[in-house]
Amino acid sequence: MTDNDATMLLFRNTMRITEGHLEAFREAIARAVDFAERHGPQLMVQTFVDEERMLAHSFQLYRDSDAVRLHWKLADPYIQDVMEHCRVEHFEVFGEPDADVAEGLRSVLGEQGEPAFSPRIAGFLRFGTHAPAENTP
Repeated sequence: MTDNDATMLLFRNTMRITEGHLEAFREAIARAVDFAERHGPQLMVQTFVDEERMLAHSFQLYRDSDAVRLHWKLADPYIQDVMEHCRVEHFEVFGEPDADVAEGLRSVLGEQGEPAFSPRIAGFLRFGTHAPAENTP
């Protein structure tokens, strides 16, 4: 694991979609992800919807805590737009954010619950098609 990998943060946000807001939620998510792709510091954003249970799962990968702070600064209007159509059911942080980001998450989530923090043990990151050849020891 490189030093850069040690600072990476993966967020998993499970959101309960408000009854009757599914289409508005989808539209707000599409706008937010489009903005993040063009301007945000995230290395990856993926959002999935379980319509039957009215749940959405968003995964966001950040290089470090500075990238999270930049995201909050740039994307606040988009975050507010999404939150008009849902509430956070559960928020998980994989990796170790600095104290400022950890406190920011606690304060933003407030009464919606304490985020779950899981420190990194090991791992790697591979983007693109670069993969080891098959049958390589």
